[in-house]
Amino acid sequence: MTYNTIISLDDFKAHASNPNWVVVDTRFSLDDVNWGRHEYLKAHIPGAVYAHLDEDLCSAIIPGKTGRHPLPLVDEAVKTFSRWGIGQGVQVVVYDSWPTAGLSVSSRLWWMLRWLGHEAVAVLDGGWSGWLHAGLPVAAGQESRAAATLTPRLRMELFASSQEVDRLRFDPSVRVLDSRSADRFRGENETIDPVAGHIPGAISAPFAENCTPGGYFLPPAVLRQRFADLLGDTPANKAIFYCGSGVTATMNLLALAQTGLGDGRLYAGSWSEWITDPSHSVAT
Repeated sequence: MTYNTIISLDDFKAHASNPNWVVVDTRFSLDDVNWGRHEYLKAHIPGAVYAHLDEDLCSAIIPGKTGRHPLPLVDEAVKTFSRWGIGQGVQVVVYDSWPTAGLSVSSRLWWMLRWLGHEAVAVLDGGWSGWLHAGLPVAAGQESRAAATLTPRLRMELFASSQEVDRLRFDPSVRVLDSRSADRFRGENETIDPVAGHIPGAISAPFAENCTPGGYFLPPAVLRQRFADLLGDTPANKAIFYCGSGVTATMNLLALAQTGLGDGRLYAGSWSEWITDPSHSVAT
């Protein structure tokens, strides 16, 4: 069986020692970018390798041109994932911390692998806190795996550029959804990006509303109703999600995929890229 959205702790435990499964720890904090690696070295799920958001899941920032977490080049992403042992037929399970990054970095890695055409990837429901709460064993120190070969089959239908967003944002057949908190959408309490507000035409769809206070995804039926309300008559493949930098929006895309409604699209540059272009309008 292939897991390609969210995997429960019980399902994961049954396969955790499978040598053909790759486990990736993605803990990260914007407030301290070294925190996640330090926590991983102290304790992690046995066998897990560590993925650093800035170093492994992003390319270098180009001031005035890119957002805060630009996607890496395809060749660089393929090298990274291959180094971790991700190749044909390998099931990947990614976990994160709650509420530090809101399970969003694990969702970013999930999205990237599917963008590259690797479907067998799932996010662990409850993440690291769920593993600890269950009293399961942990390991310490750096771990690695034998390299594999990931052959990309790029799915560009999952991606949206700033030019497409600008062209489609008032198209009645398309819906643009802002995954940040509602106050940041309104242009209030903006402490991360230099310009407050949202892309005109977008609607608010905070990513945190997909989860319980304990960091577990809401039941699929509840998520399905949430996205049915957000999308209305718009099919999933005509929905474009963005956030501050292309990370937390992937959690909405993961939750949407879990509902069975289909795959949405990611505006990977997101708000922090949008505002680098002075010709782009801003709404509050």
